Amino acid sequence: MNYFGTLALIVFGYMNLWYVVSLIQKRNDVADVAWGPGFALLAWTACLVSPETGDRGLLVAILVSIWGFRLAWHIHSRNRDKPEDYRYRAWRQNWGKWFFVRSYFQVFILQGFLLLIISTPIMIVNRYAGPDTGFWDVLGVAVWFVGFYFEVVGDAQLLRFVKDPANRGKLMTSGLWAYTRHPNYFGEVTLWWGLWLITVPVPLGWLGVIGPVVISLLILYVSGIPMLEKKMAEKPEFEHYKRTVSAFFPMPVRKKI
Repeated sequence: MNYFGTLALIVFGYMNLWYVVSLIQKRNDVADVAWGPGFALLAWTACLVSPETGDRGLLVAILVSIWGFRLAWHIHSRNRDKPEDYRYRAWRQNWGKWFFVRSYFQVFILQGFLLLIISTPIMIVNRYAGPDTGFWDVLGVAVWFVGFYFEVVGDAQLLRFVKDPANRGKLMTSGLWAYTRHPNYFGEVTLWWGLWLITVPVPLGWLGVIGPVVISLLILYVSGIPMLEKKMAEKPEFEHYKRTVSAFFPMPVRKKI
C-alpha cells in the first residue's frame, strides 16, 4: 500500500475504534477527545512509513502532538462527570432510529475525512524531502506558538471563569476574551497556518495550504463560531459584547454603542 493509502487506513481504523468507544460510553462527544490525538497518530505514522522524513517532519510531529494531546486532555477534563455535550444530545434525539448509522458516518467517518484533509501539510512535509531547516521553519514555529498561546490561555481563562459560582449565567468577557470573542478558535486556526509555513520549502508544500484553509472555514463558518455564538446569544449581555468585541481576530475594544 502506498504512503497516502496507509495513512488513510490508519485514520479509518482510529475513528472506527472511537465509534466503538462512543457506543460503550453512550456519548458521541468522545469524538472531540479523539480529534487532537488523531493528528498526532497520523503525524508519527507518516514519520515512520516515509523514507523522506527528516528534521522538518519530526518538528511538525512534535508540535502537532503537543497541541493534540493538550486539547484532548482539556476536553476530557471539561466533559468528565458531565452529561453528553448539548450538540450531540440534540442529534441523539433528532436522529431517532437512524442514530447509530448517522453517528457512524456523520460524526466519526466525517471527522476522519476532515482530519485527513486538514493533515495535508503534515503528510506532504513527511513525504517529500526539502532543504535544511531555515527561515520558513522559524517563522512557522513562531506563528504556531502565537496560536498555541491564544488557545491554551483562552481555554484556561474560560475554565477558571466557569468554575467560579459567582459567574453562573454570565458571559466571559475578560482576559483574552476582551479582545476576541473566540481566542481559543483564533489560536487553533493560527497554529495550523504556522504548521503550513513549515512546509513551504518542501516540494509541493504549497498544496499544504489546504489544511489551514479547511480548518479556517470550518471554525469561521460551520461548526465553530456559528454554533457557539448561537449558544452565547442566550446570555442577555451578548448583544453588547458582539457590538464591541471582534469575533475572531484580536482587536482593541470598539467604542461602546
